[in-house]
Amino acid sequence: MTMDSQRFPGIGGRSGFGERPAVIVVDLSLAFTDPASKLGADLDAVVADVKRVLDAARGADDVPVIFTTVAYGERERVSAKAMLRKFPAALEVVPGSRWMEIDPRLEPRAEEPVITKVFPSAFFGTTLGTYLSAAGRDTVIVTGASTSGCVRATAVDAVSHGYTVVVPRGAVGDRLRSAHDANLLDIDMKYGDVVDTDEVVAYLNDRSR
Repeated sequence: MTMDSQRFPGIGGRSGFGERPAVIVVDLSLAFTDPASKLGADLDAVVADVKRVLDAARGADDVPVIFTTVAYGERERVSAKAMLRKFPAALEVVPGSRWMEIDPRLEPRAEEPVITKVFPSAFFGTTLGTYLSAAGRDTVIVTGASTSGCVRATAVDAVSHGYTVVVPRGAVGDRLRSAHDANLLDIDMKYGDVVDTDEVVAYLNDRSR
């Protein structure tokens, strides 16, 4: 699905890649990648594409990787109660449970932060913005799940904070294909560049040490 640039002139231009990127891996924890979880989805192809992005980022010069996960203890259940009424399956993801662990196929390195969040955006109520600012980043490459939820919310907040946003379409996924396609179209129209994973990998490979 692509935007009709003839029908909507002046919308959906290209932002391109910045000079100081970071990769954000949104919520590819076992809660979302393990089919045994109530929150789980078929994200094997997404995980494989994210692994390609991570391999390129880890081999590049100065490209931080940041992971997010979710967990809901007693305090978080109070602050997020309105959302959890719509999304009660998330109550199974409690602090310290295996569900909040990042999928082992992506295994964060010691120097790669894993930020626990409560709400959809990786920025809301977390230290992500401070980390990116301190690291001098100007671009975020947003990967993970779900496209219509936490990926979209993170992309919107990222551009709202002044970052150039790039979303590799193969490295994000959703429970519903229709939601995935519609939200990638919307992100590409207004918030960031949705590109092939190959393009992101090539960009990162150009920055190899």
